[in-house]
Amino acid sequence: MMTITIEQGSGKAPANRPIPTYALWIVQGLLMLLFLFTGGMKLIVPLDVLLKQMPIPLPGLFVRFLGAAEVVGAIGLIFPGLLRIRMVLTPLAACGLFVIMIGATVYTLAGGGGAGALLPLVVGLLLAFVCGRALVSPLGGLSSSRWG
Repeated sequence: MMTITIEQGSGKAPANRPIPTYALWIVQGLLMLLFLFTGGMKLIVPLDVLLKQMPIPLPGLFVRFLGAAEVVGAIGLIFPGLLRIRMVLTPLAACGLFVIMIGATVYTLAGGGGAGALLPLVVGLLLAFVCGRALVSPLGGLSSSRWG
């Protein structure tokens, strides 16, 4: 006969969900909101308005492509882990958005915005954190035995 023992919680994080995993989810959620907003704006706002705000003009279709890539990347940051399917997509989405942020940092520096390049740089570093943690996380990424 098998007995099951139920213990009271000690207020600590469960062993299968350590604190760094919570931090990873929080960062991923904030990045998802950021990229849904910025990508959505690139898709919704008229091109002439967007191009007037840019220090160095980019082709309109390229701006729309970046918006679509940001929205898809934002979805890829959260939903594979939430649904527990194809969790390898999370680090891929983070790495893809990281490449976009490298370009945004260089673009901002080339446009003369030295201090303005700090924001895409910090976002890029957060994406590198998500990509690295998701690759080694026991709950997702490439190390998971549940690739879906």
